[in-house]
Amino acid sequence: MDIAGDIGGTHTRLALFDPSAAGPAALEVYPSREHDGLESMIRAFLTAHPARVERACFGVAGPVQNGHVKTTNLAWPVDAMSVARLLGIEHVGLVNDLYANAYGIADLGPDDIDTLREGDPSMGGNAAVISAGTGLGEAGLFWDRRRYHVFASEGGHTDFGPRDEDELALRAYLARNHAHVSYERVCSGMGLVAIHDFLSHRDGVGGGRTEASAITKAALDGSDPVCARALDMMVRIYGAEAGNLALKLLATGGIYVGGGIAPRILPKLKEGGFLEALDAKGRFAGLLSRIPVHVILNDRTALLGAARLARGDEPGLHYG
Repeated sequence: MDIAGDIGGTHTRLALFDPSAAGPAALEVYPSREHDGLESMIRAFLTAHPARVERACFGVAGPVQNGHVKTTNLAWPVDAMSVARLLGIEHVGLVNDLYANAYGIADLGPDDIDTLREGDPSMGGNAAVISAGTGLGEAGLFWDRRRYHVFASEGGHTDFGPRDEDELALRAYLARNHAHVSYERVCSGMGLVAIHDFLSHRDGVGGGRTEASAITKAALDGSDPVCARALDMMVRIYGAEAGNLALKLLATGGIYVGGGIAPRILPKLKEGGFLEALDAKGRFAGLLSRIPVHVILNDRTALLGAARLARGDEPGLHYG
């Protein structure tokens, strides 16, 4: 059996895959912060699902360097040699979680994708993945006219670029406590909480909500106008950074919006603010408006990508 994992700041998904069968043979989801490391989760997983593991690959939310990851939003690191010793195998693959996510797109079906904009698929070319969840992840897919080559990035940690007076005030508010205000600080679960906190303090209303899920719920059901404004602001920032990524990678082959937040706020993404902000790039607005934009609905995409990498599969044909 192969073991694959998607290690995030909030949840870790572990699964066993039979290379001759479709889909996971066993799957568990663990709260990442309730464990002291990946090894303890693997022990619990293999106790519940005994198997002889031959190959392994894990997507981890952070930069991979020499088989080691100091996770961005977790207290514990991940080390390939330590996990290999635990599993009793020679090699364990460690990749950035967005790298795994990009590989997993090739295994998605029509029901796993919702298209915000068909765009002009005939343009082809590079593609991009941007995923807001606990943090903000980004990855690219280079198109060589035959297939895609995936590469990781830490683009979510680039400097936040405010576009209007409200966003300038947001940045100044966050800069009081953070030496570096990145896009992740304003476009993620923590980002939504930060925006809500900013609006509450600035306008003297709201407050009392410290969980992104509660803010999202109140925004979508219309029960709290401050929550609604906070979500609208984050959606516009999300779209603007997706457009930035598209320009940097010339991602005319498509933008894939992943992560845990997008499927939960799909109605909000479809209202138009996300695409308007994505396209608002001056002389390049026309080009960006032709790029297909898709939302990944399957929360196992990074897990599927890690399993594909464990098998040694290439990403295959154009992801269309």
